[in-house]
Amino acid sequence: MAFGVKRDELNEWKSNVLQGNIAFLTHFWLDDRYPDSTTVTKAGSSDIAKLAKWGEKYGLKKEWIHHRTKYPHFDLMGEKQLMILKKEKLFDHIKRFKLK
Repeated sequence: MAFGVKRDELNEWKSNVLQGNIAFLTHFWLDDRYPDSTTVTKAGSSDIAKLAKWGEKYGLKKEWIHHRTKYPHFDLMGEKQLMILKKEKLFDHIKRFKLK
């Protein structure tokens, strides 16, 4: 279950993904499969090669890209999520969702 994201933020992320940009969307998220994670960041791009290459620098495998929508993306959680948000200088995501 996703929550804590505004419609305009979602629409902006979708637009950037469809344009082939690497785009980030962080939101609260509850899933019984991941009891230690309360947020997820979706790092997406419709340019699969670009997304896979971007993911490589963070140790993400192209096989981990979610293709089930027209918005291909990696799901980032936990320590990897925080590390990537810091390296991408997305401090507003860290502050807003109280990630530490």
